[in-house]
Amino acid sequence: MTDQVRRLFSQPFTRRRFFATSAAVVGTFAASSLVGPRIAFAAGLKTVRFSEAVHNLGYINLYVGMHAGIFKKNGLDMQVSAAGGDTQTFAAVLGGSADFAIGDATMAQISRENGGPGVVVGTVVQRAHYFGVSKTLQPITDPAQFKGLKIVTSPEPNTNYSVAKRLLEKAGLKVGVDATIVPVNPGTEIAAMLAGQADIAIAYQPSVAAAEAQGAKVVFDFSTYIGPFCNTGIMVLPTTIQKDPEMVQALVTSFEEASRKTYADPAFSKEVARKEFPDLPGEVVDKAIDAELKYLIPAQSVVTKTDQWKNLMDMQIYLGNAKGSIPFEQIIDNSFADKAVASLK
Repeated sequence: MTDQVRRLFSQPFTRRRFFATSAAVVGTFAASSLVGPRIAFAAGLKTVRFSEAVHNLGYINLYVGMHAGIFKKNGLDMQVSAAGGDTQTFAAVLGGSADFAIGDATMAQISRENGGPGVVVGTVVQRAHYFGVSKTLQPITDPAQFKGLKIVTSPEPNTNYSVAKRLLEKAGLKVGVDATIVPVNPGTEIAAMLAGQADIAIAYQPSVAAAEAQGAKVVFDFSTYIGPFCNTGIMVLPTTIQKDPEMVQALVTSFEEASRKTYADPAFSKEVARKEFPDLPGEVVDKAIDAELKYLIPAQSVVTKTDQWKNLMDMQIYLGNAKGSIPFEQIIDNSFADKAVASLK
């Protein structure tokens, strides 16, 4: 990453600032050494530069697909890197250093609303994969019980910040007055809570299971509270679809197959998760996968459903992060997902 891009992402992000600077990001990446031929080849496979927002078990479908050889079977050599957040992962696609990105699909919506590119070709996480975790609180049965609490999340506009803010405001609580949100770097939410910076952390797996192993408890479940939700989408540029629809189809088909295997073979999913997070005790990783599957957090199918997208957009429109002015049919391209489903029947 160049110094200019690093400076852009070192500042607090807002929706307006992200898209005011995205053109600069594109120009910077285009001029950098990161951009070479759009498609490279390795050992007969097509190299796919793939950006994930943060390495976490919400994306277990991706890891299952890689370890099971599904992507390779479909002709793809996946080169995966973690970008460090939702805005950064989509910026990698905009800038040309990644062919695809997975993260908050609102980024594509906002880009389109601001005259930029972006298409969502599938869903990777179909529910809000966040849990409220605390060492001091009892289970929260009513969002009004968040009153008076310090809540640690990733910074705005990351999704766990968004779901926390909307939950508070829907409960009639004013952020900064009735409850406080403490933003920290993505992936460090649990550590901040354990260090006493907040009463509760809004975090994801496997950090949640690791916190439970240290005496913390899950006191609130966002996946059930919100319901169907396009928490994470596969984002790509229209130019990539036009240039290489076969690559897009191979990737989406691989995700469909990997999604099915994740649920059909939990033992393999746990084996993969242990390999992806070798620094955590195996039993902690196993518990995290059990929770992921129990709460139906990884997508069971790559097809993006209208209710999943509506719940995401309703939240982002409410928070002012998006206008919702791009219709579902124009931002979501389910044609590749539909073909994947048909081919695997």
